[in-house]
Amino acid sequence: MAEETDWHRRTVPGWYGVGERVLEVASATAVWRHAGLPVVPIHWVLVRDPDDRFAPQALLCTDLSRDPEQILTWFVRRWSVEVTFQETRTHLGVETQRQWSDKAIARTTPCLLALFSIVTLLAARLPARERREKALAAWYPIAQPTFSDALAGVRRALWRERALATSRRRRHRTKPRFALPPPWAYALCNAA
Repeated sequence: MAEETDWHRRTVPGWYGVGERVLEVASATAVWRHAGLPVVPIHWVLVRDPDDRFAPQALLCTDLSRDPEQILTWFVRRWSVEVTFQETRTHLGVETQRQWSDKAIARTTPCLLALFSIVTLLAARLPARERREKALAAWYPIAQPTFSDALAGVRRALWRERALATSRRRRHRTKPRFALPPPWAYALCNAA
C-alpha cells in the first residue's frame, strides 16, 4: 500500500520560522464515521519529510474545495496562534483568572489578549538595541527575543519614562527623583 501512494513534492513557505521547506504530500478524500453521528466527508493530506527529520503526519479538513497546499499553509500558520495562547497563559494569566462568574472571565480574556497585542506593539517601537535584548538562559541559547523579553523591555521603558514623574519642571520637585539602577531594573523587569 505505501509503495502505491502517489507522493508529490511541495515547497512550503514559513515552515516554523526556518523558511521554505520541501515536503512530500499525498492527498485524497474519504469519509469520517463516528458512532451515532452522520458521516462527514473529509479531505486528508499526508505529509512526510524526505529527509526523515519528523514523523509523517495526517492533516484533515472538512472543506473539500481546499487544495493540499492551502491545508498545509493553515497547519503551519496555526503555530503562531498556539504560541500566542501559550504566552498569554504563561505571562498574562489567561485561564487563571480568579473571577467567580463566567461573564467576568468572558470580559477579562479579551482584555488580556489585547494586552498581549499592546505589549507586542510597544516592544516593536523600542529602539533596535532594546528590542533585541533577551534574557540569557543557562540551559540553552535562544536566537530571538521571546514575549517575556518583550514584556521586560516594555516594563523597563515605562519605568524609565519621564511622563510618570509628578512634574517635569525641576523647580517643582520637592524631593530628588530616585533612579533605578540598571541591574535592579533588569532583575525586576525579568522577575515579574
